[in-house]
Amino acid sequence: MIRLALRILIFTLPLVVKSCTDILVTPEVSQDGSAMIAYNADSGGLMGMLYHYPPTIGRGGEEREVYEWDTGNFLGLIREVNQTYNVIGNINEYGLCIGESTFGGVEILSKQKDAILDYGSLIYITLQRCKTAREAIHTMVKLMDEYGYASEGESFSLADRKGEVWIMEVISRGRSYGKKGAVWVARRVPPGYVTAHANQARIRTFPRNDTDNCLYADDVVDVAVHYGLFSNSSDPNNFSFSDVYSPVTSQTARLSEARVWSIFSAIVDDSGHFQDKYLDYASGYNVTHRMPLWIKPYKKLSLLDLMGLMNSHYEGTELDSSKDVGAGLYSTPYRPRPLGWEYE
Repeated sequence: MIRLALRILIFTLPLVVKSCTDILVTPEVSQDGSAMIAYNADSGGLMGMLYHYPPTIGRGGEEREVYEWDTGNFLGLIREVNQTYNVIGNINEYGLCIGESTFGGVEILSKQKDAILDYGSLIYITLQRCKTAREAIHTMVKLMDEYGYASEGESFSLADRKGEVWIMEVISRGRSYGKKGAVWVARRVPPGYVTAHANQARIRTFPRNDTDNCLYADDVVDVAVHYGLFSNSSDPNNFSFSDVYSPVTSQTARLSEARVWSIFSAIVDDSGHFQDKYLDYASGYNVTHRMPLWIKPYKKLSLLDLMGLMNSHYEGTELDSSKDVGAGLYSTPYRPRPLGWEYE
């Protein structure tokens, strides 16, 4: 069984959204034994909508129009498959669930000529075609390689009825590499663990010979070498996806990774040790003090626990949004856009 905890589901306004937060929980640490994904796009400028894609059969080979999820712009045509599955929101009839957060990444890889599939279309087309998380990863890769990837760097959350939970991070091959699609790494969250992501790539080094738990593009290092992002003489085993394709800055640590820090701090212990240990990182002062990709919670989590974690404004921590300079006269935890500004 799988559950999807959503604060805000699907959005279609022409805005660049970088306020998404995902929490991925394996069945072994959920109270009812189900895999859970909590996913939101927490922006006051977005209006929620629950999409429904009814199942189809017998349309194999027909052309399907693809429109960019964020803008509604027409991107191109792809071939439909013979059978698609029923999809409501971000979960399909077989219990496959996919969420996301955009990390952007290095500017040189932000655009790919003639690409057709943006991250939103990729999610919903995949949900219509796949039954398991592992099948979804392979389908997403095949679609991107055939039709090109039309978005910035993205973190995807995947979970299925069997209880497998995966985090997959993707960034395009850019314009000059000579091949469409994206480079990527996907890691299975170990049983008994929880991970989260919030608009900052989090996968760093990864195992190369463990296909049960880690999958990746064959050219994930080659693309970085091609664009001068990683030295050809460096040991490829030391290659870090996040550090090469989406380096952490003070701003992304404070505005993005701080959300993961808040989530992990609340569930990894009740002593405050984790919170204190990584405060310098979440505050943006020490961007090399990276947090682990996943943690083992000290208790089993319920759906209500995830909703509470998504509601956090860092209450009870040194980053409490109601107590800093942006809180204003009435100590509000809410912030107008943009989140980044300069004081002169």
